Amino acid sequence: MSHQKTLVALDIGSSRIRAIVGTVEEKKNIIHIIGVGTSPSNGIRKGMVTEIDEAVSNITAALEDAERMSGEPIHRVFVGFSGPHIETYDSKGVIAISGANSEITEDDVDRVLDAARAVSLPSNRDILRIIPKNFSIDSQHRTKYPVGMTGIRLEVEAHIIAGQTASIKNIEKCLYETGVDTEEILPSSIACSEAVLDKRQKELGCMLIEVGACSTNIAIFEEGAIVSTAVIPVGGEHVTNDLAIGLRCAIDTAEKIKVEYGTCTVDDISDREEIDLSEISRTDAHTVSKKQVAKIIEARYQEIFLLVRDHLSEIGLDEQLPAGAVICGGAVKLPGVIDLARDSLQLPCQLGFPRNIEGIIDRIDDPGFASAVGLLHFANRYGASRAMFDFDFGRMFGSLSHFFKKLIP
Repeated sequence: MSHQKTLVALDIGSSRIRAIVGTVEEKKNIIHIIGVGTSPSNGIRKGMVTEIDEAVSNITAALEDAERMSGEPIHRVFVGFSGPHIETYDSKGVIAISGANSEITEDDVDRVLDAARAVSLPSNRDILRIIPKNFSIDSQHRTKYPVGMTGIRLEVEAHIIAGQTASIKNIEKCLYETGVDTEEILPSSIACSEAVLDKRQKELGCMLIEVGACSTNIAIFEEGAIVSTAVIPVGGEHVTNDLAIGLRCAIDTAEKIKVEYGTCTVDDISDREEIDLSEISRTDAHTVSKKQVAKIIEARYQEIFLLVRDHLSEIGLDEQLPAGAVICGGAVKLPGVIDLARDSLQLPCQLGFPRNIEGIIDRIDDPGFASAVGLLHFANRYGASRAMFDFDFGRMFGSLSHFFKKLIP
């Protein structure tokens, strides 16, 4: 009789909170979705808790919906979140190999990552994750899997993702008050990459772009390893704000306009087409031009993608990713977004949907669920080998659970 494990992901966004329960049968790599719950993320703004009681209430609502649908009690969750407060740093670590026959072990990998972790950070920052880009053994560079090799000197180039200490503590406190334990906390860009990118794309060189409500998260891969991540403090909510200002309408009306009439394809709209706001709003009764709506939306999305391209230029990878960009997130479903991204980035672009899942997929076959599904993929791999990005170092990244236990009062 085959055994299965139950995994729970909780994606805390600035617009929605999404909880997913999935099961994985032994020796299988397909996640079977059995429960989904969503709620508004009231009490959370730009990845930071602004009202603890309200945030706890909404997190609880999402978890209870998922628990009710799945029939499984939820005790431990893998958590994803993002926000402009997340920063990244590059670091290096070097150690001497002292084992028998100078053979590199998992303990050596742990030690060299600990050495890379010793980077000077502001006092209000805590490390969320340290990710190795590549290893060097003596004069042999760009080694992916050093365990079992021999050498005298082991060096790692690592990418460090850090978050604001207060924000992490507040998120953790909210989860504690809901009665669940935090298994891992993961930046949204890393979680999304687990759901929408495959091994070949990462090997060839590609970029993940997640456009959320308040920020845009990016992660760039080359030769199977992550080389850069960044958070751009512009997202879908800024589009809504632009519409409210440009059309002189209420913010709720602007959101309805974006959802029902939004597009980035300006040339396909006639100058004579108009929207009667009295049909979708109780507070606004004037008419607005559909073409003006499209121009406002296009301008903001173009700004987002040009900021992404600026980051590519900073790291020397502008127009140099053969596998292009995969775009996901709750704010990328408007018509014309992918075409605009392709023109702005000068790269192949496609919409990213969650992969390798079955079960209640009609509820989550959506770019907005990429982060939550990616957390389940990470949880599946974490439970088996605690590894990421096709490495198999066992304790490579270690667990943050001991850190979070210190935060619990």
